[in-house]
Amino acid sequence: MSEKDGELERIRAGKMRGLAAKMKEERTAGNAPIAVDDEHFDETVKKHSLMLIDCWADWCGPCRLLAPTVDELVRDYAGRVTVGKLNVDDNPLTAERFSVMSIPTLLIMKNGVEVDRVVGCVPKELIEERLKKHL
Repeated sequence: MSEKDGELERIRAGKMRGLAAKMKEERTAGNAPIAVDDEHFDETVKKHSLMLIDCWADWCGPCRLLAPTVDELVRDYAGRVTVGKLNVDDNPLTAERFSVMSIPTLLIMKNGVEVDRVVGCVPKELIEERLKKHL
């Protein structure tokens, strides 16, 4: 394989990863939280003016308890707030970047910048109170 062919293959592979991520995001948008990952984090939060990002892990009991609340927020705030989920085990760079020390942690991002956060399994009303400050 020539150097030119190798470069073309790397470009093609990158485009395919980006397309797969975009398709995954579009399939879940509006019905469920979108998947957020290290590779596309900045792009995703800049694309949505207001985001609530649930930082969670499979093994975390409180994260599982909070999941139905997060799903309700997706429906209740459709069109106003984009809700995403970031698995901290699969995406350690973003978790470290935002100093996520405990999960669940909900990051509230406005225009690509963290403006608030909620830590722990808290009532829906508390999350809504924080979100409404930024609508």
